[in-house]
Amino acid sequence: MMKKLLLSLVIVVSMFAANWVSAAADLEINTPAISALKASMQARHGQLSPFYSSGAIGLTKDGMIAVKDATAVPLKDRGALNGLVSAENADRSNLYKEIATANGHPEWQSEIQNTFAGRWIDKAQSGWFYQSGGGWVKK
Repeated sequence: MMKKLLLSLVIVVSMFAANWVSAAADLEINTPAISALKASMQARHGQLSPFYSSGAIGLTKDGMIAVKDATAVPLKDRGALNGLVSAENADRSNLYKEIATANGHPEWQSEIQNTFAGRWIDKAQSGWFYQSGGGWVKK
């Protein structure tokens, strides 16, 4: 009986742990480094937007972006696309790290990244692709 109660408590606590971190972390915190990363991402967004719309790239379940269908891009443009994706993912990774550090909890980086992953998908435009359940889904 006591083991079942303890197991139930562990399950409930683990289910809410990620939500607790996202609720405790100030995801809107701002520092010069965070501002620079956001500005870099915003400047790049105009270049990425057509690739989202064509289905060439999509949002991953881990808060990054990935090339979903390279054949949707002319061969001559694929190198540039890969460079944009790499730059975006580097900025996203650094953004999650900087937000966690600015909150005084660098160990929260993965939870912050998971929270942002859901936010990016929620804010994605209709017609964009995102990863779900091991595959790609069109929003």
